[in-house]
Amino acid sequence: MAPESVVERADRSVLREGAVAGLIGAAVVALWFLVFDIARGKPLLTPALLGAAVFYGVNTPIGLEIAVGPILGYTLLHGLAFVAFGVVAASLIAASEREPPLFVAFVILFACFEAFFFGVVGALGQSVMGALVWWAILIGNLLASVAMLSYFFLRHSTISRMLFGSLGTVLREGIVAGLLGAVIVALWFLAIDLIQGELFRTPRLLGAAFLRQGDPGAAILLYSVVHGLAFVLFGIVAAVLVAGAEREPAFVFGLVILFTAFEVFSFGAIVIVANWILDALAGWTILVGNLLATGVMLGYFLRGHRALTRRLASAWADDD
Repeated sequence: MAPESVVERADRSVLREGAVAGLIGAAVVALWFLVFDIARGKPLLTPALLGAAVFYGVNTPIGLEIAVGPILGYTLLHGLAFVAFGVVAASLIAASEREPPLFVAFVILFACFEAFFFGVVGALGQSVMGALVWWAILIGNLLASVAMLSYFFLRHSTISRMLFGSLGTVLREGIVAGLLGAVIVALWFLAIDLIQGELFRTPRLLGAAFLRQGDPGAAILLYSVVHGLAFVLFGIVAAVLVAGAEREPAFVFGLVILFTAFEVFSFGAIVIVANWILDALAGWTILVGNLLATGVMLGYFLRGHRALTRRLASAWADDD
């Protein structure tokens, strides 16, 4: 028998690593929704509903029976999908160790992963989306992404060092940038609401739509908390890319993609979950609020990374 080549060993390593990462992600999502379903008094509702929707075309939770068949079928399909995603991600991160600019494709893959899952669930119908609760889907996917990324970074220390550098500094910058963005958006909509003569109208509407809160006070409070946490998470991801961009300029493209996806996701979430909000809130106010937050966050990052700022300015001058 001929000895196994280096390429064959590398391919097997990628497949094994991708399969493990995918199974980790699938297990995290499954565990999250098991806890979530138990907490709302409907154990296994999520896999039962998704299985019934995928295999039998059911588009409403009304009258749905929790059956073993759809649960097992969806669990298998869910696991295979995550394994396939993990293998693609493992291939990209392995290539990134040889060619660091390819890490941008790795970032795009995870961004598409989030958007794709929302798109699929949204295509199954508003009743399915309402039964699953959009923020629970988002948290489940984010937890899976964090678990898979942690596994990949533990396996690829070169990528980790290039991206993070000093982890404490990256986390601090990300949290501060996220809070700045959240405050800017909150102040913008506070001003809009004051002009329209209805204080806290925007967070009340968004809290009622996204968090299903009928009580105005609870809707405002809970939405403000979720809004702040979402911006902090976004800021940390952006800080990671900024740290990477100082060592490898190609990561700037990942940063641009991240902020563009942020704008698109904001509108997409509203269109999928509560299209009626666009009748109550002018679309341009959402766009301007997000652009203001983006400008402030980028300004904060560039102020703290003079070398990156000079490099970008030089590249801009060269293009002119």
